[in-house]
Amino acid sequence: MKKQRFSIQQLLLQQLQVPTQLLTSYTTLGLHEREVMLLLQLQRFIQDGIDFPTPDQLAQYVTMSEKECALILRGLIQKGMLTIDQQEEQGQKLKEAYCLNPLWEKLFKVNHHQQSEEETSEGTIFILFEQEFGRPLSPFEIETINAWLDQDKISPALIKAGLREAVLMSKLNFKYIDRILREWMKKGIHSVEQARRSSKEYHARKANSSIQSSQKRDTSFYYNWLEGEE
Repeated sequence: MKKQRFSIQQLLLQQLQVPTQLLTSYTTLGLHEREVMLLLQLQRFIQDGIDFPTPDQLAQYVTMSEKECALILRGLIQKGMLTIDQQEEQGQKLKEAYCLNPLWEKLFKVNHHQQSEEETSEGTIFILFEQEFGRPLSPFEIETINAWLDQDKISPALIKAGLREAVLMSKLNFKYIDRILREWMKKGIHSVEQARRSSKEYHARKANSSIQSSQKRDTSFYYNWLEGEE
């Protein structure tokens, strides 16, 4: 009987507490399942006293390579879900440690409906791009989107419109999307409605370059955006 109580106690001590909000709201934050799993592994390592696990250590417990783990970690930092802090050890030595507080703070805001519509929209941008590209975004691509948002002050809705325009033109790459957004900026276009009117005029002039009906991708969603349907 004593052995059973000890086993149950050990089992309870080895539990990893996962906020329900993470499982219900991670898509709202622009996260995908591989990122969530890596965050949970980080939380487990931190709980075990390992504050700065290497990508190699993480890769031992997931179906991702060391390189993939490193790229995802960089992406999480760029998305503002994770930070690397410096902690003071005995002897006044500094060590690096992962901190998940940014993630928990974002989850708290989502759970209490304190996140603005603009912030939520920013999170869905990453999801939409990954869906269209059919893969996780690279750190450089994440940095490019953040630059559009933070440096160029382009609204999330307008960035999404640029993505839709690129798909419509069968030119799904970041250079083309960047060119679209910068052209709109030069023309003083700051709203989706202005971008829609500009694109309608362009496609009217270039009717012969419209997407062929035999194209495999279903582009009806992107045609609809020109008609005012989100």
